[in-house]
Amino acid sequence: MIEFWLSAGLLLLAALSFLLIPILRGRRRQAEEDRTALNVALYQERIAELATQQAAGVLDEAQLAKGRDEAARELLADTEGAEAPRQGHLGKALPLLAAVLVPLMALGLYLHFGAADKVALTQEFAQAPKSMEEMTTRLERVVKAQPDSAEALYFLGRAYMADQRPADAARTFERAVALAGRQPELLGQWAQALYFAADKQWSPQLQALTDEALQADANEVTSLGLRGIAAFEGERYQEAIDYWKRLLAQLPEGDTSRAALQGGIDRAAERLGGSPAQAAEPAAAVATARLKVRVELAAALQDKVKPEDTVFIFARASNGPPMPLAAKRVTVAQLPIEVELSDADAMMPQMKLSDFSEVQLVARVSRAGQPTHGEWIGHGAPMPSASQATQHLTIDSPDK
Repeated sequence: MIEFWLSAGLLLLAALSFLLIPILRGRRRQAEEDRTALNVALYQERIAELATQQAAGVLDEAQLAKGRDEAARELLADTEGAEAPRQGHLGKALPLLAAVLVPLMALGLYLHFGAADKVALTQEFAQAPKSMEEMTTRLERVVKAQPDSAEALYFLGRAYMADQRPADAARTFERAVALAGRQPELLGQWAQALYFAADKQWSPQLQALTDEALQADANEVTSLGLRGIAAFEGERYQEAIDYWKRLLAQLPEGDTSRAALQGGIDRAAERLGGSPAQAAEPAAAVATARLKVRVELAAALQDKVKPEDTVFIFARASNGPPMPLAAKRVTVAQLPIEVELSDADAMMPQMKLSDFSEVQLVARVSRAGQPTHGEWIGHGAPMPSASQATQHLTIDSPDK
């Protein structure tokens, strides 16, 4: 912003010069006019003196005429070279007032209609954000500065999803759809946000949104994933396999989510080929990964937290997507506590503990109730997801 204000200051000086130079020139012309008026007054005084002398009999007619001619020549010599007076009606006060008011009015109009906030945001985005929370805050400011930008709304919605705020994401994607039209990708993102905001409950609205998205683009990845989840939860395993295979074909080789997606396809295939009784069992009954963890708070932090502060206990893949695979939510008042994380606690059915060979346990204290950031945290070392022994986790470090 320093460069901006320096440039604005130079432009202001330039504007002032255009207004002040005529005023300075006007003062010089005024001095010339004053000198001319004095010469005329002296000339008139000389003529009156000659007339008095002629009336007293001191001068005759010839001498009077000669004296008048000399006075006229002196007046002409004194005024020779002076500029002709120009008529002006503005006076001095109005230009000075304009010199002050015009820049002030321009600045006021710029601050009201201009883009100073956008210049600041551009410079701020030149530096990488230090956290997801900072990125979300920046995008919120962008949307406030550009409320009609569907692109800004799209990125803000994605940031809300990464920050575990699906309800906010759903409202943001709805605004993006209203501005940009019912594009398949936007419809898929909107449906996904609604799904998680409704605690992973399928609804006619989700069905309609994904239907519309897939009719416009049969390979829209978000809608394919959601429809696979809905089919799997509804025990329509062949339908789930079909959707997830179509999604798998869209993912590039080396994508970290391919393994989890293939795991979901394999589970659906097992259910499809099993006995009717096995196929009817709920997902929790066939969970293959169960991690027991005891979480406690370091003694040094006892006076720095409140009993009602939220504690998130979760497991995430050591080498994979950063989102939690399974999570539990408790409060500081319940610590120390022993909990079990299993496939039944999966955040998404196609991404479970059993899909990853190695996981990491994390516990976080968050006064704001946000699972992605808080005040204090504890990390466990990478461990096999099939571990049977109870793990111990201590919350003892600032959450950076």
